[in-house]
Amino acid sequence: MSAKDSMAKEYFADNARFADLCNNVLYGGREVILPENLKERNTTEVLTALGLDKKTIAVQKLRDIFKNASIKYTGKSYVVLIGVENQSDIHYSIPVKNMFYDVMAYGNQVKETAKKHRKEKDTATSDEFLSGFTKEDKLIPVITITVYLGTKEWDGPRRLSDMFGDVDEELLPFIPDYRINLLAPREITDFTGFRTSIRQLFEVLQNAYDKEKMQEVLQNDEKFSNVDRETVEAINLFAGTDIDIDEKEEVIDMCKAWEEQKNEGREEGRELGERQKIISLIVKKLQKDKSVAEIADDLEEKEEVIAPIYEAALSMKPDYDVEKIYELLEKNKKLA
Repeated sequence: MSAKDSMAKEYFADNARFADLCNNVLYGGREVILPENLKERNTTEVLTALGLDKKTIAVQKLRDIFKNASIKYTGKSYVVLIGVENQSDIHYSIPVKNMFYDVMAYGNQVKETAKKHRKEKDTATSDEFLSGFTKEDKLIPVITITVYLGTKEWDGPRRLSDMFGDVDEELLPFIPDYRINLLAPREITDFTGFRTSIRQLFEVLQNAYDKEKMQEVLQNDEKFSNVDRETVEAINLFAGTDIDIDEKEEVIDMCKAWEEQKNEGREEGRELGERQKIISLIVKKLQKDKSVAEIADDLEEKEEVIAPIYEAALSMKPDYDVEKIYELLEKNKKLA
């Protein structure tokens, strides 16, 4: 399992974040699913079937996250099984993958119901006995949400029919379709419905491709001044940022950390520019056949400072590429 897979599973398994995610995808941000009404379920789906050789075949799949949700809404109570599949990359067969998970979840419900009936011997007809399911038995609905944690636009299929080639239009009504429930950060138009810090994660993922937009988001949303450590770690991993995290702090001011990082970058840029300027001056004097001592005297620098640059420049003769000379000096510094 990759670092991104592990991080995503651990991050969204938290009931508060899981509920926030589900409420935004399923209820438009209304707080319907509550963290305390979520119960962890076994993420391993095992479905058995009888093969052509009459032997039992077992198929096993491991979901990312799977929870039982008890929902009280509009004066009624409901139970739903909700799975979350995290994708750090675009998956071009995701409808088939998710459909398989859902079918296995329904198949397991039928299997457990049939087992119960066999044990209690309470089926009333031969049809019910053969089905393992009675007219009164009901399935618990299964919903799978795909969370895309990449920074690119999602260009993968959104339903099974997107994966078909040319199909006779007259046949389409007879072909079951399957639609994925996709949350892609670049497609979110309103973040106000999010109540946990997954809002900050998705906002950064939406704008990670553009540093100016990222700066604007960090400056305009005060919530970035108080972000939990786990979310900052997730942002660093999925968005490719390098926000400094103090090991002693559980809450990070991302606005401040981002600004400090920018300032460090400017300082490094200035240092690089000054270093390359010195290299360029030494190269010009070297081309006039001046010695280390003469160059040191001209630039009012110590000979031990000029000498390694002089030697590195000589090795790049006759091109004297300033950037390559700098890279060689940095490499030699690391080897020293």
